[in-house]
Amino acid sequence: MKYRHALAPALAIAAGLVFVAQPAEARKKKDLPPPTGTLIENVSGLTPDGKGGVERFEALLIGEDGRIADVYAANDKRPERVAYKLDGAGRVMVPGMIDAHGHVMATGFARMTLDLSMTTSLDEALARIAAYAAANPELPWILGSGWNQVTWGMDRFPTAAELDTATGGRPAFLERVDGHGGWANTAALAAAGITAATRDPAGGQIIRLPGSQDPAGMLVDNAKALIEAKLPAPRPSDRDTAFAKAQLVFLENGVTAVADMGTTIEDWQTFRRAGDLGNLRMRIASYAGGVDDMVLIAGPGPTPWLYDGRLKLAGVKLWLDGALGSRGAWLKQPYADAPGSTGLPMMTETQLGNLMSRAAIDKFQVAVHAIGDKANSTVLSAIDELSNTYKGDRRWRIEHAQIVAPADIARFGEHGVIASMQPQHEASDRIMAEQRLGPNRLTGAYAWKSLQNAGATLAFGSDVPVEPAKPFLGLAVATSRQGVDDQPPGGWQPQERLTFAEAFSAYTSGAAYAMFAEDQLGRLAKGLRADFLFIDRDPTTASPAQLRETKVTETWINGVRAWKADGSTAPTGAPASR
Repeated sequence: MKYRHALAPALAIAAGLVFVAQPAEARKKKDLPPPTGTLIENVSGLTPDGKGGVERFEALLIGEDGRIADVYAANDKRPERVAYKLDGAGRVMVPGMIDAHGHVMATGFARMTLDLSMTTSLDEALARIAAYAAANPELPWILGSGWNQVTWGMDRFPTAAELDTATGGRPAFLERVDGHGGWANTAALAAAGITAATRDPAGGQIIRLPGSQDPAGMLVDNAKALIEAKLPAPRPSDRDTAFAKAQLVFLENGVTAVADMGTTIEDWQTFRRAGDLGNLRMRIASYAGGVDDMVLIAGPGPTPWLYDGRLKLAGVKLWLDGALGSRGAWLKQPYADAPGSTGLPMMTETQLGNLMSRAAIDKFQVAVHAIGDKANSTVLSAIDELSNTYKGDRRWRIEHAQIVAPADIARFGEHGVIASMQPQHEASDRIMAEQRLGPNRLTGAYAWKSLQNAGATLAFGSDVPVEPAKPFLGLAVATSRQGVDDQPPGGWQPQERLTFAEAFSAYTSGAAYAMFAEDQLGRLAKGLRADFLFIDRDPTTASPAQLRETKVTETWINGVRAWKADGSTAPTGAPASR
């Protein structure tokens, strides 16, 4: 008989499963089908209950198709005949975490280039850049990301002249932590032909030297494209390597599914190559990086789930404004620390409505990047108008929704808008947000509780690689409004704190709902896919500090172990789809 169970024998041995032998007299009974399924018992299981709470269980039965056949509470009778059993040894089991907003390929490429995310001063960054340049003399460009002038204690952007001191004449381009700005040296500016005469592109800004039109070396939002057009294109093999590194980042942090925001055709082909070769281990719901990529990838409508539920093109990601840190977020009133600017809108309301309509007419889900209060208000107005034309369950998504005018918060509930937010941003940005907005404009900043109370569905993510893909770190922030330093006392804008159950749902069932996958993912319940984690503590009783320290010990997808803390994974050649 052909073996069809989700766990092949080699996989079962690697996962510590025990084959359950059947008595001889039972095997002789022709009316009994062969035993099937995998029973994982003796676990301390936790899952959102779908009603706003947390449900506990002690055992899980996984069917041949990698879905959950049943869930057992303490006194429920367990099946007597199963193919495999695993003793959970009392470990805590939770659903696989879902990152509702990440950048998969950028996460991988960040592992292949210079990482400046841990630098705390300009001098430290320049030292790291110089060391990297010396260690990689063969690279035609010096590329990297992760720097943040705010954490350097600077009230300005770094300059090309400063970068020149560390790069030895080679062109260099280093993205700011938010991905909305880039630091170029003189050679990079020359390669792109950027001079005092170069005009700012629509939705972008070339930062100039004080009292001059000469470029200072910092390019914001759409101005980055002037340099990016000159960068060496990654080879397909480079993309495959980056994706392999990205998958490891997600799996080791307990992220079993991610909404990839801004998928290009090259990204999609990378995911497809991995799927074709059986190397697509996690789940990706892609949102194309614009209408052109949306049509090129999926054509007349969203794709179905491919590779046994591991990949689909769900919709399109549109960008309306930039980021708060680089003063590109579109505000209703000028920046408190830059009175002459209200930010950088990427398009007009009419243009936004046209692009949203183009996607919606073919039933693609629409996700719009909006950080500033003017940007959020503009998206909400477009949704108001389009909802009169495009009926049904659209699940319009606003990505980030960081600064929302108090008067606009209730509008999120009018059409069931998804508030796709990243708790870690609040902890990282709060001091900078106070500087950018001033003390009197913070009421609608990172307003998780208020948006939820207004009727929005919260879907939490990380914006990785902007923030690390660490959902338990995000849970700690969401429930405390504090950073890793436990500051400020009582939490920042503490009225926006969430309960553990609310935050837990936003990283699981809420994130699944946000990608039209609530019938597949987000809870450990009968009929859903067996995506789960073993972790080292009960998160419901953990303090914020303890939540931050939570360790994932195993990550399972479709009832198959995909990652283990000792570095082992599913055996090579295990099928990624059935």
